[in-house]
Amino acid sequence: MVSTQITATYRLQLRGPKADPEGLKFDFYDAIDILDYLKDLGVSHLFLSPILTAVPESNHGYDVIDPTEINPELGGKEGFVALSHAARDRGLGIIIDIVPNHVGVAHAECNPWWWDVLKNGKDSHFEGYFDIDWHEDNGAGGKLGLPILGQPGDEDKLTFDTYEGEPVLRYFEQLFPIAPGTYDPESEATPAEVLDRQAYKLMYWRDGVISYRRFFSVNSLAGLKQEDPLVFEHSHRVIRELVADDLIDGVRVDHPDGLTDPFGYLARLREVVGPNRWLVIEKILAVDEALDPRLRVDGTTGYDALRELDGLFVARDAEDTLSMLALKFTGSTWDEEALSATEYMLKREVAHSELAAEVRRLARAIRRDNFSTAGSAVTDAQLVLTIEQLVASMPVYRADYVSLARVTATVAADLSRRFPSRRAALDLIVAALISGGEAFTRFAQVCGAVMAKGVEDTTFYRASRLVALNEVGGAPGRFGVSAAEFHLLQQERARLWPQTMTTLSTHDTKRGEDVRARIIELADCPRAFSEIIDEVTSITPPPDGATGHFLLQNILGTWPVDGVITDEYERRMLDYTTKAIREAGIHTTWTEPNQEFEERVSAWVQAILHGPVHERITQFITPLAHAATLIGLGRKMLHLIAPGIPDIYQGEEYFCDSLVDPDNRRFVDYEARKETLERTLRVLGGDTEGFTVGDSVTSGSQLTGDPHPYAHLLDRYDDAKQAVVAAALHVRSNYSSDFVGSDYQAVFAEGEAEDYLIGLGRGPRPDRVDVIAVATRKPFHLWADGGWGDTALTVPEGSWTEVLTGRSVTGTVDVESLLSVFPTALLVRNSSDD
Repeated sequence: MVSTQITATYRLQLRGPKADPEGLKFDFYDAIDILDYLKDLGVSHLFLSPILTAVPESNHGYDVIDPTEINPELGGKEGFVALSHAARDRGLGIIIDIVPNHVGVAHAECNPWWWDVLKNGKDSHFEGYFDIDWHEDNGAGGKLGLPILGQPGDEDKLTFDTYEGEPVLRYFEQLFPIAPGTYDPESEATPAEVLDRQAYKLMYWRDGVISYRRFFSVNSLAGLKQEDPLVFEHSHRVIRELVADDLIDGVRVDHPDGLTDPFGYLARLREVVGPNRWLVIEKILAVDEALDPRLRVDGTTGYDALRELDGLFVARDAEDTLSMLALKFTGSTWDEEALSATEYMLKREVAHSELAAEVRRLARAIRRDNFSTAGSAVTDAQLVLTIEQLVASMPVYRADYVSLARVTATVAADLSRRFPSRRAALDLIVAALISGGEAFTRFAQVCGAVMAKGVEDTTFYRASRLVALNEVGGAPGRFGVSAAEFHLLQQERARLWPQTMTTLSTHDTKRGEDVRARIIELADCPRAFSEIIDEVTSITPPPDGATGHFLLQNILGTWPVDGVITDEYERRMLDYTTKAIREAGIHTTWTEPNQEFEERVSAWVQAILHGPVHERITQFITPLAHAATLIGLGRKMLHLIAPGIPDIYQGEEYFCDSLVDPDNRRFVDYEARKETLERTLRVLGGDTEGFTVGDSVTSGSQLTGDPHPYAHLLDRYDDAKQAVVAAALHVRSNYSSDFVGSDYQAVFAEGEAEDYLIGLGRGPRPDRVDVIAVATRKPFHLWADGGWGDTALTVPEGSWTEVLTGRSVTGTVDVESLLSVFPTALLVRNSSDD
C-alpha cells in the first residue's frame, strides 16, 4: 500500500505504434527499459500520460474511447502490471493521468458507449452517460444534433455500408449506426430518408447546433456526466481495480472544471483512491485566486508555480522598453490594462461564435429554471447578449467553489452599474443561478470554456510583449514576479499545499522551459533585443507587424546556437507558424484558413531562416543562449528544491527546444541520457573537471563577443542541467524530512550585487534550515555592473557541503567563489552537525 514516499515525478508520454508515421512507439515495456535510469536520476515516481484505451492514432491519450480497459496499444493490462511490478522492484511508484470529463467520438464506431446512444437514442443504456440536450428547442428538433456536414444539404452524400455485419450510414470517412427497424434493405428508401428516422441529426457544422456538451469547442470530445453514480462507477472501474491491486500510487485529474460538480466528483474520487494516495488536479488558478482548501486533493498540477518561477527571472526594469517595442509592432503595449481589455473582447467573441451552442443552451436553461414570470419581457437576443457579457467578465475559470462565492455577485453588480439596459436580463440570469438547477451548473461550465478559448488559446497567441509569459495560468500583463511575491507564495505553498505538484514544462505548455528561459533573457538586454527586431524586420519585413513580433521571439527562443538550420528545424518552425497564426485568429483561422496570408508568413519565416539576417541572428543568439543557460540551471534548481512535489517533463533534464504540442511530444533519446548520467554522478562526487571556470569577467558590455563567466556551459549544458536535476532530486530523497510538511525560509545575500542572487532554504522547522538553494538572476545586468564584487552569503552555523562541487562551506562565503563552477548552488548541512 503506497510504500514509496513521493519526492519527485517524471512525466512520460506514452504512445502506441499507430500514433507515429514511422511506427515508433513508447509503451509500458519501453518504460520498463528506462526505470534504472530514472531511479539513478533520483525520481521517486513515474507520471504516465493517460493509460486507458484511446484512439489508436493518438499521440497523447486524452481522447479516450473506452474507459473500461487499459490501452492494448500500450501493452494492455498485462503490460501495465509488468511496469508497475518492475517499478516497485526498484523502489519507484506509479502515478496515472485520468480524463473524467470527456471521451473521444471522432469516429463513433470506435466508442461503444457513443455508438449505442446514436443507435438507440433515449432508449440506450448509455444515454445518461452523456450530457445531451434532448429538448425540442435544441435546434435539432429534439434529436441529438451532430455538427458533421461539410455543406448544407450534404445529406445526399450519405451512402449505405456495413460495419461488423450491420447496416450503417457512411458520410465520407465517418460511419453512423442505423436503429433497428428503421431500414429495410429491400425497400427503396434513400440514405437521407433513413437518416431522418434516427435519434440523431447530422447538421451543417456552421449552423452552430451541437446537442451535447463538448470539451471546450472540440466537437470530437463529448462530455460525460460524472455526477451520475452509475457513470462514475463504470468509468472508474479500472481505477478501482488498480487501487485494489496496489498497482498505482496516485492520480492526476485532467480538467475537472468541466464537470457538473468538481467538488463532489473529487470527494468521490478520494474515496476510490484512498486517503494516502497522491491526488492532484489540473486546476488553472488566476493570479489572486487560492485553491479552495475544502477540496480533498493534494494540490494542482503546477501552473501557478510555473508562473512564479518564470516571473522571478524576468528583468522587470525592462517593462517600459518592451511595452514600447510591442506598441510599435502591434499597436498595443500589452500591459495589464491592455491585456485585460483584449481578454474581455476575445472572450465575448468566443462566447458569440465558437461556444455559441453552449451559450444558447445556457439561455434555454435559464428560462426553464425561472419559477416566476420575471424576465418575460427580456428577448432571447437580449438574454444571449447579456450572458456573453457576463461570462466574458468572469475573472476565473469557474466561480461556484465556496471560496469564490462572491465573484459572480461582484461581476453582476459591476455590469448592472455600467449597463443599466442589461438589468432585466441580469435579474433573469441571477434568479436562475439562485435556483441551483441546470443553469447554475451550466453557467460555471461555460465560463471555464470561454476562459480557456478566449485567453490561453487566443489572447496568448496575440500578446507579444514577452511571449515566455504567455502560459496557461500565466499573467503576461504583470511583467514578472518580485522576490517578495515569490517568497510569500512559496511559504504559502509549504504551509497549505506541501504536496501540490510543481512544474516548468508539461505536455500543454506553449514553450518548453529552455525556450522560455532564452526568451525571458531578452528582457535582460532590452536595447539589444529592440535593435535586432528593428534590424531583422527592416531587412526582411514581415507580412504583418504583430505576427512578425510574436514569431520572432519564438524563433530567437529556438534558434540553433551553431546557426545550422536543418530540414527538421525548418519543418518544426513552419508547423508552429501555421498553428500560431491560426490560433491568433486575426488574419487566418482553423475554420477559415487564409491560404494567401499563410503562404506569405511561411515564406517570411523561411527568409528569416535562410536569408540575409541569418548570420546576424546567429551572432545575437550566442551570448543570449549563454545567459539563458544560467537562468535555466538556476530556475531548475529552485523548482526542484522549492515547496511542492516537482515534476520533470520527459527529456527536460537535457536542453530541449520544444514548442507547443505536438512538438513537445517528440521522442526522447534516453540512450544518450543514460550514457551521460554516470559522468553526471561523478560530478556530484566533486569531479568537476570540464566545468571549472577560468578567469572571471567582472565587467564588459552586453552582447559583445567578449568571454563571460560560464561560457563553457553553453557547450556542456546537457551535462550541467542533468547534474542540477540529479543533485536536487537526490537531496530531496535523502533529506525528505526537510521538504514535504517542512518549513520554508527566504535566503538573501549581502553586498553590491545582492539583488542578482535569489535563494531559498528548507528545514523541518523555522529555526532549522538544512538545505539551501541559490540561483543567479539577470546575468547581463550582473556582468554589466561588474560582477558579484563583495556580495556574500552567510550560511547558518555548522558545516555545509555544496552538492554540485563537493566543496565544504562554513560561515560567510563570497558569492563569486561559491558560484565559480556553476551559476547555481545547492548547500546541505552535514549530518555530523546534528
